[in-house]
Amino acid sequence: MIEAINQILNGLQLGSVYALIALGYTMVYGIIRLINFAHGDVFMVGAFVAFFSTASWGLPFYIAVPLSMAVCAVLGVTIERLAYRPLRYQARIAALISAIGVSLFIEYGTSLKFVFGPNFRVVPRPFNVAQWDVGGVQFSNIQVIVLVTVVVLLTALQYMVTRTKMGKAMRAVSFDHDAARLMGINVDAIISYTFALGSALAAAGGVLYSAAYPQINPFMGIMPGLKAFTAAVLGGIGNIPGAMLGSLIMGEVDVLSAAYLSSRLRDVFSFSILILVLLIKPSGLLGKAGPEKV
Repeated sequence: MIEAINQILNGLQLGSVYALIALGYTMVYGIIRLINFAHGDVFMVGAFVAFFSTASWGLPFYIAVPLSMAVCAVLGVTIERLAYRPLRYQARIAALISAIGVSLFIEYGTSLKFVFGPNFRVVPRPFNVAQWDVGGVQFSNIQVIVLVTVVVLLTALQYMVTRTKMGKAMRAVSFDHDAARLMGINVDAIISYTFALGSALAAAGGVLYSAAYPQINPFMGIMPGLKAFTAAVLGGIGNIPGAMLGSLIMGEVDVLSAAYLSSRLRDVFSFSILILVLLIKPSGLLGKAGPEKV
């Protein structure tokens, strides 16, 4: 039983990181109905920016995190302006292929020697790791930092979306672009803001992920990005609470299947859960049925 609780805590940690990535997928899809396949690579860039900030430039961790988020916010807006905005009113498949192209461009571009390089890098821990034992349940200060950071960021996001003018504008744009424009909302600015916000959250996820699993490489965003996208679909893509719920489920399935069934087959179990849920509820756990589906 104690071992199961320990594994659940590990799953909660992994699912929390997935949630930061999944929110970017679901917000962008909610606004412009696009699957931004480059989002996992923004997560990777965030991890590398934090790595260079602390290991090469000597910046403290609490500065490296917002710096990484700011750099990735700019990267997200740049991707949207250059790769997606020119195709916004074209066939949706064009933007989807563009997203795949951007993803490959970032992965192979950053793996060049004069950028990040192709090799794995070991990330030095920004602080000493402390391990606690409470009644046999073990947890570390990294788990606490990951969970607290994710809760703070998600609470701030929820407040912004539900209580601020910017959040209301985002919801209006997601409902109807033309109606939002008639109401005086700058739709292009809102879309750019959404990309910036989602990319900043992905960067925070990359920093936390590299702190918890201290090894990075230019292709590290592929599987976490795919899992986060799956989590967003599982929860109901376009739905923020759904993305969070799906991410926590995905994290728990990943960890528990690796611990008790087979680590080599944990991806099979994760995606099988998605297929099973979509067969029963095609719109996802918290999604609403509509005329379109992913």
